[in-house]
Amino acid sequence: MADKTILYYIHDPMCSWCYAFSQSWAALQRDLPQDIEIAYVVGGLAPDSIEPMPLATQKMVQQAWQRIEQTIPGVHFNWDFWSRNTPIRSTYPACRAVLAAKRQRADAEAEMIRAIQTAYYQQAKNPSLPETLHACAREIGLDAQTFIDDLTSAAIESELQQHIQLARSMNVSSYPSLRLAHNHAVPPIAIDYLNHRAMLDEISATQLGK
Repeated sequence: MADKTILYYIHDPMCSWCYAFSQSWAALQRDLPQDIEIAYVVGGLAPDSIEPMPLATQKMVQQAWQRIEQTIPGVHFNWDFWSRNTPIRSTYPACRAVLAAKRQRADAEAEMIRAIQTAYYQQAKNPSLPETLHACAREIGLDAQTFIDDLTSAAIESELQQHIQLARSMNVSSYPSLRLAHNHAVPPIAIDYLNHRAMLDEISATQLGK
């Protein structure tokens, strides 16, 4: 029996380019062959911190937002985030939130990613803060206390570290990234923010061994 084919989506819920990829990613998932399994991997863009984001980093992130708005139709950000919050360069809490959500309900994984992105990019809330993540959990119908307990548990921390190591083992250095595990190889699939069919074609060619 042939090994199953897995499409790994390596992401970070607070990565602006992952948010920009949302529509193309949804289209790709919709049209993927049914025999391909999808697996989400949180790469952990920025470790735990309570320090305010340096101004140079704020400028870098803002430039990414501008570039996304200029190049990807239909993707917009709520720029009030920068005046309403003290930005923190810490995405591990949001990554743990995705894992904690999946622990309660498998389909809550994608729901939590969307909830975090909506809170951050549309509602100008700060997902580096526990209260924002708790609100996201309640919003998607999770048991709030279980989520709060899981979010800071050793089990979820261990799972996060496993995800980070898996991403590194696949030589992932930027988010979002796609890797197709097929026939004992895990080649990259080029990200296309505008045309999901280009990714479909590359996946099909990889499966056929071209």
